[in-house]
Amino acid sequence: MVEQIKPRYSSVWINKIAEVPQLAWDALAIPLNTPFLEWDWLNNLEISQSATAKTGWLPNHLTLWRDRTLIAAAPLYLKGHSYGEFVFDHQWAELAERIGVQYYPKLLGMTPFTPAEGYRFLIAPGEDEDEITGMMVHEIDAFCLKNRISGCHFLYVDPQWRPVLERQGFTTWLHHSYIWENVGFKTFDDYLGLFNANQRRNIKRERKAVEKVGLRLQALTGDEIPKSLFPLMYQFYADTCDKFGWWGSKYLTKQFFEQLHHNYRHRVLFFAAYHEQDERQPVGMSFCLYKGDRLYGRYWGSLQEIDCLHFDACYYAPIEWAIAHGIQSFDPGAGGRHKKRRGFPALPNHSLHRFYNNRLEQILCSYIKEVNQLEAEEMQAINEDLPFSKRDD
Repeated sequence: MVEQIKPRYSSVWINKIAEVPQLAWDALAIPLNTPFLEWDWLNNLEISQSATAKTGWLPNHLTLWRDRTLIAAAPLYLKGHSYGEFVFDHQWAELAERIGVQYYPKLLGMTPFTPAEGYRFLIAPGEDEDEITGMMVHEIDAFCLKNRISGCHFLYVDPQWRPVLERQGFTTWLHHSYIWENVGFKTFDDYLGLFNANQRRNIKRERKAVEKVGLRLQALTGDEIPKSLFPLMYQFYADTCDKFGWWGSKYLTKQFFEQLHHNYRHRVLFFAAYHEQDERQPVGMSFCLYKGDRLYGRYWGSLQEIDCLHFDACYYAPIEWAIAHGIQSFDPGAGGRHKKRRGFPALPNHSLHRFYNNRLEQILCSYIKEVNQLEAEEMQAINEDLPFSKRDD
């Protein structure tokens, strides 16, 4: 009887995604709901100098191979700060400093600068998810302990993958995002029907304010998008970030936007505001991505201060497009001040954490239940205050 030869597993840490063939990586990433783990998006972040060691996002990806076949990958980054994450762990960093623990660098799993749910390990179809995740976590633990990394953190995780990480001993921290969901809308008027009479009037007034100044919003995607709009979108993005100073979150370079035309425009959706008298170049624009039945708002900007254009370009026009194209959920991006007034309820998202310092890990486990309860109560209060009609339809 000939003994069956067992396949050889090997793990490889890489410092740039280009070290993995695109077809091999995308065989794992394309089937996922999120567009933000695909090879082109992540590679664009790296080669545009947006996510690099210099910016505090050192790529440190983990790959798992069976013989010469890639069967799993984890986009990971060594972080020297907490900027660009939108999960505010500064209190943990301050606590670490008080007890004499070096918090940075830390190992982070998320798509840089992208607070959108969907992060997970990329695992080939047909593999045992728990087994492969366990192998990856073992490698991560060994790496962090060897290099004295304070902790490993996965942000905005795929809700279906979260229990797998919890079974590996990671601790869940509850957060919330503002997400529009299509509950059977056929028209934009169906969406308006959710609101009380006062807010319906407000939304109609805001859209009319844009029309009154002679602006027309046009949705452009894929090959419809002129190449010139990508550097223009960077200008809008940069100008908007500059208005907020230190809090502006200007992380992406002009090169990043320009590269999207070449290799990612099939996922890009612009809402461009043109003057009726001059349709050569938009005066404002919002930048979204879509994949399957999910839409994601990312950035926006305008060369002029135009009343209500932000609301129309970032919320109403995307919702109208989403309804027409069978989109089931729309994540408009970080922040909530404007979103909850426009039908975006607070929905849970989760991060998962492990500290390699026993004192930090003990404190995390002792207090996280109370922290999560307070977050759940905040979400409930937000959603009870949404301007929806009280009718029982």
